[in-house]
Formats: sequence, C-alpha cells, structure tokens
Amino acid sequence: MISFSLLSALSIFYFTMFVTPGPNNAMLTASGMKFGFVRTLPHLIGIPLGHMVQIALTCLGLGSLFLKFPELQFYMKILCFLYLLYLGWKMIGSFSLIKKDAGRPLKLYEASAFQLINPKAWSVAIAVASGFFPTEENIFVGIIFVTTTGALVCFPSTCLWVIFGNSLRLFVKNIKTKKTIEYILAFLLVLTAIVVLLK
Repeated sequence: MISFSLLSALSIFYFTMFVTPGPNNAMLTASGMKFGFVRTLPHLIGIPLGHMVQIALTCLGLGSLFLKFPELQFYMKILCFLYLLYLGWKMIGSFSLIKKDAGRPLKLYEASAFQLINPKAWSVAIAVASGFFPTEENIFVGIIFVTTTGALVCFPSTCLWVIFGNSLRLFVKNIKTKKTIEYILAFLLVLTAIVVLLK
C-alpha cells in the first residue's frame, strides 16, 4: 500500500542516490561549466526520463536478468568506463577554446540512453524494485508511483550539480584557472570511471 511513510522513505533514498557523486553528476557539472545551465537542460531532463523507463522495466522483471546473467553488469561497467574516459579526454582543452560553438551538451535522448550503461542507475532501479515497490498495489499503479517519485526527486537533486558547474563558469574568467578546473573535472571523470569499473 502506498503510504506517506513509504513515500518519505523512497524520496530520501532517491535524494541520497541522486545528489551524491556519480557518472551523471560528474557529466552535469562539466556541462554546466562549459555550456551553462540553459543549454544543459536537455541533458538534465533526459536523466530522469531515462531513469523512469529504466525503473519501470526493472519493476516489470528486467532486473531479474542481472541475477541470471551477472556478466551483463560487467559489460555495462566496461561501456560506462570507456564512455567516461572518452568524455574526460574530450574535456581537456574544451573550456579554453576560443570558438564558442565548439562541442555541444548531451541531447535529451543521449542522456536518457546513457542510463542503460550507468551501473549506479541500475543499482538504484534494482533497489527500488526490490525494496520500495508497493506490492499490494496494482503493478501499474506501483510503477507510476516509483517512477514519478523518482523523476520529481531526481531533477532538483541533479540540478545542484549543473548550478555548481554554471557558477564556476560565471565566476571564473581567468584562462589559467579555467585550464586548472578543466583538468580537475577531467580527472574526476576518470576517477569516477575507475570507481565504476572496480565497484
């Protein structure tokens, strides 16, 4: 049964998972700094949309595939690792480019699709399906409950990282400082990739 206590517990879980560092937040910070808040909005909106689909599929039984075929998670980790390394490499020199139109933020569908190889997102989806799904309710009502709650908590939680990146962009005008920050962000992306691979 859907209750206020279940909603509260689920919301706290989502907030904790979405606001803590991970692949999505590392990418959003970098995008916020390079492109600003407005241009990062499609990326920002794509994450909860992709995650809603992911959670719904997990609740419908897709999560059991990871139990039957644990090697799937390993392959997803490899893909996520390689993609984050690629982003880290692309980031070097990107903030100090003279041409303002160099590069572009992730599109909505790209951000949504990234959730399919994001191990942290799959961990959240599996935890929600196994620990927070209201089993007494109709399955579709339950799916609407967990996915809608996820989207409503995800968006403002991840917004904080874009705002942080955008703030750096607004306040840091010195080229040398930007260069230092881009190396730090690239390093954090690589570090995130390593953590994803070893976790």
